[in-house]
Amino acid sequence: MAYLGKLGNHRNFGLLFIRVGLGAMFIYHGYPKLLGGPEAWAGLGTSTKYVGITFLPVMWGFLAAVVETVGGLLIALGLFFRPLCLLMVINLIVAAAMHFGKGDGMDGAAHAIEDAVMFAGLFFVGPGSYSLDKK
Repeated sequence: MAYLGKLGNHRNFGLLFIRVGLGAMFIYHGYPKLLGGPEAWAGLGTSTKYVGITFLPVMWGFLAAVVETVGGLLIALGLFFRPLCLLMVINLIVAAAMHFGKGDGMDGAAHAIEDAVMFAGLFFVGPGSYSLDKK
């Protein structure tokens, strides 16, 4: 498999591909939540009860929608990458807890857990050279 050995030279392109793909999907899922207004934000924000936070559901829902939408865009661009990865992990922990709390089990929580693991790993790896955070 020597012909695959040089793929490591394209590590930064791989990170760009992951960033843009994940970012686009989070924009796609977050934008309708962001446009949903206070009623939608309240519904989204009540998910925090599964991690012990029961106050200000509208604020938490709005913040979650902003992290998904604006965070998705900034992750795709590679700007403020590591702080956003942490915010995404927090968002996804709440989402997984909500699925478990509603009785959806691992089948319901799996997608949130998979994304959280991905963002946790990206936190350590960084955005790669093809990013606006590149120094």
